[in-house]
Amino acid sequence: MTSLHRQPVRRRRLGVAAVVAGLLTTLCMTGPAAATPDPGDAPPAGTEAPAGERARTEAATESGGIPGVDEIVHSDNVTHLANIPRSAGLSGTNSDIAFQGDYAFAGNYNGFVVYDISRPAEPEIVSQVLCPGGQNDISVTGDLLILSVDSSRNDDSCASFSQSATQPDSWEGIRVFDISDVRNPRYVAAVETACGSHTHTLVPDREDVYVYVSSYSPSATFPDCQPPHDGISIVRVPRDAPERAALSGFELVFPDGGFPGDDNSSVTSGCHDITAYPRLRLAAGACMGDGILMDISRPGRPRVIDRVQDADNFAFWHSATFSQDGTKVVFTDELGGGVAATCNAEVGDEFGANGIYHITGRGDQRQLEFQSYFKIPRHQADTENCVAHNGSLIPARGRDIMVQSWYQGGVSVWDFTDSDHPREIGYFERGPVAEDMLAFGGSWSAYYYNGHIYSNDQKGLDVLRIDDPRTNSAFGVRLDELNAQTQPGYYR
Repeated sequence: MTSLHRQPVRRRRLGVAAVVAGLLTTLCMTGPAAATPDPGDAPPAGTEAPAGERARTEAATESGGIPGVDEIVHSDNVTHLANIPRSAGLSGTNSDIAFQGDYAFAGNYNGFVVYDISRPAEPEIVSQVLCPGGQNDISVTGDLLILSVDSSRNDDSCASFSQSATQPDSWEGIRVFDISDVRNPRYVAAVETACGSHTHTLVPDREDVYVYVSSYSPSATFPDCQPPHDGISIVRVPRDAPERAALSGFELVFPDGGFPGDDNSSVTSGCHDITAYPRLRLAAGACMGDGILMDISRPGRPRVIDRVQDADNFAFWHSATFSQDGTKVVFTDELGGGVAATCNAEVGDEFGANGIYHITGRGDQRQLEFQSYFKIPRHQADTENCVAHNGSLIPARGRDIMVQSWYQGGVSVWDFTDSDHPREIGYFERGPVAEDMLAFGGSWSAYYYNGHIYSNDQKGLDVLRIDDPRTNSAFGVRLDELNAQTQPGYYR
């Protein structure tokens, strides 16, 4: 039986609704956000900052409180090894990353890039695929690469162009590529899914791979995205015959319709992202106005066993990460849709943050219990988009440590071993993209893979190394593959 509980109100601030309303106004002014049913193929346009914000940014950079435009700063325990600038051939927004062997596969709203990372300090581009369809959320498994398309297209080909979702023949969903030859990826299949695919999660099941498709924001005007949209599409991909990939079903997640929304928090109309932990047969879903815990013992039929809401401090449940032992879940709040300046004193340290939850109980009685919030302690300029975004565990033995992107807040390494007192232990960031306007930029995804941190920044691929007694035990952990949304068990 699914339970529903809301955490206690914690230090409710005066004026919170006004602050959030202001951020959402800014969001609307800056163009389509990452959290829309059709994000398009171009990065959000910048908007001129008010005189007061420009003056505060200039004063902060002059005083040294904030780095100068594009100036790189980092903690002593983090080293910046390399940057491969964004390719001129893929001018869209850089998005997620997946890893296999000596390769990193980096998504971009216009396609994806394959990097050779066998020498992390000297990564090289192996191949690029032009295949527009934001946001091209990316995963790899064996010889297969899968992309999410949440941009309404005229057809499923890589030569497609944007077309209104109100047209009955418009297409959104997932694309499947054969990457047995990483220098020449081959497009082999496409599956249309209701409301497209904003993100997806791979759940292996012997000879098949199930793909949990997260999408949302239905409209009565969209023939292929009709309300209510209270669940997730599931696609089955046979490993040996990926061309036969097909929709397996649509699993109802919110039989009561989910969180109805309010002045501070999003209405639930689907999920934004799901992280599976196959070894523990669990998954955690971040679903706009709700956080959920699922039993995935039957990969083709996931089942919700608990659900939480935080109408006081979470605007948009964005993503999830389990602790190594599976007793905790970190949920992120994408306040402002990823294009607003939310890492400043005005917004405070609980909005646009991470929420740490413990998993208590057993079986169907397991519940998510709130512990604390974590937000980077480094205030950013009023012209910098900044909010909690994609990250992964650093597999340090005996500790819960995560590396995470914060857009223009950079890359943060933080320790939540003590769930009540999480703290940042390392960071890397660049100064504002601009002082005179709120401009989109920064790290979309930052993941730890085989001894290094890889960040898909809007400036290109960054490679970092952290040297710290608290994380050094992770150097000995080697994986053949990493999709952050299909969490591996690092220690048996």
